Amino acid sequence: MDLLEGALILLAGAAAGTINAAVGSGSLITFPTLLAFGIPPVTANISNNIGLVPGGLASVWGYRRELADQRRRLLVLGSMSVLGGVIGAVLLLAAPASAFRAVVPVLIGIAIVLVAAQPLIQRALTRRRERRGRATGPDARPATMLATALTGIYGGYFGGAQGILLVGALGVLMSESLQRLNALKNGLTTAVNTVAAVTFLVIAASQVDWRVVGLIAVGSTAGGLLGARIGRKLPQPVLRGVIVVVGLVAIVNLLRPA
Repeated sequence: MDLLEGALILLAGAAAGTINAAVGSGSLITFPTLLAFGIPPVTANISNNIGLVPGGLASVWGYRRELADQRRRLLVLGSMSVLGGVIGAVLLLAAPASAFRAVVPVLIGIAIVLVAAQPLIQRALTRRRERRGRATGPDARPATMLATALTGIYGGYFGGAQGILLVGALGVLMSESLQRLNALKNGLTTAVNTVAAVTFLVIAASQVDWRVVGLIAVGSTAGGLLGARIGRKLPQPVLRGVIVVVGLVAIVNLLRPA
């Protein structure tokens, strides 16, 4: 890794931390960047996951006011996120690298669609809440816990657009403002990434590129604080367009013959 590559990975980490805090799907910035520099997909995914944990913690700190009265909710649903994250991480390590290379383009494609359709999803969720005029059910209802666990499995396995998936699912099952859901999303996705990172370190430490981890950790921490501070003022259409473009680049890189 030369100086230019290191600088670009650092910048990608900062962008991912900002986007994760404000929108979600920051891995669609860092993951294709690592692939473009020739890092193997599984190593890139594991190192990216570990590097983004400090950024997630920074975003949780930045949204601490919105999370102050959601502690019980965060603990209950967080247990499902942790369970899902462990399962997803083990699935990633148990499956051959060829399976990851085959599955991830599909996951990225789904994530791109979700990112592109986010405004429509948000408007639909708002209309649904306005029509009901009340909560859709208790936070710990089985459907809410199942959705959180399934999103955790996805996040432990790959994680791109995990936040978008989670906000969409919780928005259907809970009556909350999107700002508060975004704060909850940051807490739950950070739980998934943290437990997945621990699993990777215990089972597959040899597949961690610590140079990548360090660069993304520094960048994502700064980005997480920035995203939490000005997330609601960021130009969402521009960010959404960037995510879609880099996601398509990632798909092309994965499908290109080795």
